[in-house]
Amino acid sequence: MGKLYPEIDGRLRDFITAQPVFFVATAPSGAEGHVNVSPKGMRGTFVILGPHRVAYLDYHGSGAETIAHLRDNGRITLMFCAFDGPPKIVRLHGRGSSVAVTEGAFADRLADFPAPPDVHAVRAVITVEVERVSDSCGYAVPLMDFRAERDLLLTSHSRRSADDLVVYRATKNAASIDGLPVF
Repeated sequence: MGKLYPEIDGRLRDFITAQPVFFVATAPSGAEGHVNVSPKGMRGTFVILGPHRVAYLDYHGSGAETIAHLRDNGRITLMFCAFDGPPKIVRLHGRGSSVAVTEGAFADRLADFPAPPDVHAVRAVITVEVERVSDSCGYAVPLMDFRAERDLLLTSHSRRSADDLVVYRATKNAASIDGLPVF
């Protein structure tokens, strides 16, 4: 059985920030629709803003399920797994919101990241008000070695102008796979 924590304390903060990858899970309201789980990574794209608040940079990608689901109902879970060292899984359950690159508050949200990688292709900042912090054993999570960050996401979008990214959002990120509006 896992343990519940009242907040993201120093030990949990250290564990979370040491993980090179985390997973984001969201789902639309109701019994229909697809549950989405997305891996996230890149150093500098995740910050802990307080004992009950975190945020991450959301880059343009093949889908935009998280933003659509957050607009629909706000529910979100972030999961961090230890792939080296002692086994552990930490989950942050909460209510999320997004601030798109086109919104006035975007620059303020972006300022919360002290050392982001190239931000040219960031489409939104996702902020989570954490309501539940828990861990579990992680005994079945394999041990793996981290080799390096991938730079393909950044380099692939570096060839696109700001106008190209507007078109990308309008054509490839306009709706979720279930037809929910994104932007």
